[in-house]
Amino acid sequence: MEVEVSKKLFTVDEYYRMAEAGILTPEDRVELIDGEIIEMCPIGNRHAGCVNMAAEVLIGAFRGRAVVSVQNPLQLNNYTEPMPDVVLLKPREDRYRSKKSMAEDALLVIEVSDTTFLYDRNVKLKRYAKAGIGEVWIENLEKDLLLVFANPWEIPTKPLSL
Repeated sequence: MEVEVSKKLFTVDEYYRMAEAGILTPEDRVELIDGEIIEMCPIGNRHAGCVNMAAEVLIGAFRGRAVVSVQNPLQLNNYTEPMPDVVLLKPREDRYRSKKSMAEDALLVIEVSDTTFLYDRNVKLKRYAKAGIGEVWIENLEKDLLLVFANPWEIPTKPLSL
């Protein structure tokens, strides 16, 4: 006898209700990708330093013209809300206090990858592209490379194995 198995995929609203109920806590390093709760790796010193440097450069370059969001959620659709390392957002007077940042608000997404490069490149980049984000940078710390994807929806669909 075969039994059919199905997954329960969570919406962003259900994900937040789990946090409100205490199922997910602020100490949990997770993000929601395609309805699944994905555990994120701990942040090492080099990773943190690179995020700090990127934020500092962007804040200096775009002061008053954009909002720099560091390691905050970015909702892409009803089932996906990653926590990119840095996002350059369209300017808003309230600095996103009254409404969360959505894909259409993002001008640039930066992922800093030490151990997660293939996941960032093969999974998250595709979600950013599908959501219409026009530019994504992935800093590969293992190879000391910065990959720049302008118009990421035009990237080849074959997974990269750097």
